[in-house]
Amino acid sequence: MSQSVVNVLLLYPRFQAGSFWNYQETCALVGAKYPAPPLGLITVAAMLPDSWEPRLVDRNTTELRDEDLAWADVVFTGGMLPQQRDTLAIIALCQAAGIPVVVGGPDVTSSPEHYAAADFRVIGEAEGIFGAFLEAFERGERSGTFEAEKFKADVTTTPVPRFDLLKFSDYVQVNVQFSRGCPFTCEFCDIIELYGRKPRTKGSAQILAELQALYDLGYRGHVDFVDDNLIGNKKAVKAFLPDLIAWQEAHGRPFELSTEASLNLADDTELLKMMQQAGFFVVFVGIESPDPDVLVATRKKQNTRRDIAASVHKIYEAGIFVIGGFIVGFDEESDRVADEIAGLIEEAAIPVAMTGLLYALPNTQLTRRLAAQGRLHAEFDIADAEDIKGDQCTAGLNFETLRPRAQILADYRRVIEQVYSPGAYFARLRKMVSMLDMSGPNGDVMNARLFSDLKKLGRLVWSITLHKPEHRGHLWRMIAYTLRHNPRALNPMLQMVALYVHLGPFSRFVLQRIVEQIAEIEDGNWAQPALVAAE
Repeated sequence: MSQSVVNVLLLYPRFQAGSFWNYQETCALVGAKYPAPPLGLITVAAMLPDSWEPRLVDRNTTELRDEDLAWADVVFTGGMLPQQRDTLAIIALCQAAGIPVVVGGPDVTSSPEHYAAADFRVIGEAEGIFGAFLEAFERGERSGTFEAEKFKADVTTTPVPRFDLLKFSDYVQVNVQFSRGCPFTCEFCDIIELYGRKPRTKGSAQILAELQALYDLGYRGHVDFVDDNLIGNKKAVKAFLPDLIAWQEAHGRPFELSTEASLNLADDTELLKMMQQAGFFVVFVGIESPDPDVLVATRKKQNTRRDIAASVHKIYEAGIFVIGGFIVGFDEESDRVADEIAGLIEEAAIPVAMTGLLYALPNTQLTRRLAAQGRLHAEFDIADAEDIKGDQCTAGLNFETLRPRAQILADYRRVIEQVYSPGAYFARLRKMVSMLDMSGPNGDVMNARLFSDLKKLGRLVWSITLHKPEHRGHLWRMIAYTLRHNPRALNPMLQMVALYVHLGPFSRFVLQRIVEQIAEIEDGNWAQPALVAAE
């Protein structure tokens, strides 16, 4: 390749303004602007030739300047469905400025037809096709589509992301990735469609090099393993964790870790112990429903083989708290769904329970079934132009439901009302605090991130006390309770209080929107959207 200098603007699209996951109020409490940085774009930046000069602008944290566009020879952008509207706006902006734009990521891979206006589309995993794009660009080509063979990208060739492009203070956490793919076949999930059912993993030396890069740049604090199921390949993760434990100990435990895993994590005491020793303090678990008929129908049978609440408590016994995922709107659910889900959340003592409406994502088994049944909304994979604060909490059910739509929405409203009232949330938090076994390293405060933790948590307590009077009483009562019953759990407890600063108001916003949607249906003002023609 020639060595001509190419200025690459990595332009990360905005997510829709408000959602369960954005927790803007919580970010502000600790002095951050957004939860997490764009791992995909900074990984692509590491794949560029030495003569290509990258510059990152994350539109969730930074305003795009005219001089950024004037500097760029090419723009890289793209992301997920909640970023679709801003990605399309970026494409239009770049084309008006006469700058070629390259779009990649999960949404263009799932719905490439929506991005036909882009000069270049990179479909699939970048490792499998990015070299072909670079060669074409350096030959002078200024348009094209490059599609990787599915599930074939060799993640052992993925370079260390360009963490140096980040401003760490903008984010609550930074991200790394150990594996891609999941062995399960959940009908509503697009991960197996994007990355396959055979998890591919990086080597220990490879992922430790990423952590070392973060450490060398001075980062201390929260690192999220963004794997969609960290334990999808148990053999690989069990081989990796001893090396991670040794690295953390050798460096004074600079990072507290989080991830996502399937509920069968609770079955493996050895694995839980290793995750505890490695410094994992929180795990997101997709529970979806307590109803075995729903779980079987949606192909999440693995959750029927165990007592869900007892499994969550088993994870607590390892000093790791659980964020649970729940869904309302499955065909097989009964009119008892609200009480069953709310009851399980209370029994399991899961303070943060991400409860959403079922959403048919592009290219999933669910979407294909609904299309074949003639029940799928024609614009199911187009971001709602009017619902600027929409996510699956308010913009789900993009299909014709079997139960009356208003009834499903009413059941969903009841779950949110029961689960996110202050009394219910903090009662679950007290129960969780009493159950967490913090005797392991997660309860040790003397570590390499001590200054970072004290600064963050001190600012959090000060900000809530001074600026959030409606939460002040809950905060100090929880501090008193935790100091009496489980003082080593002070850090996770404070994080749960901080999350409620976002989730309390957000739940009220969701309730307002759901009430409006129910009224629209009952008043006869809701029109059934056009449907995809059954094949």
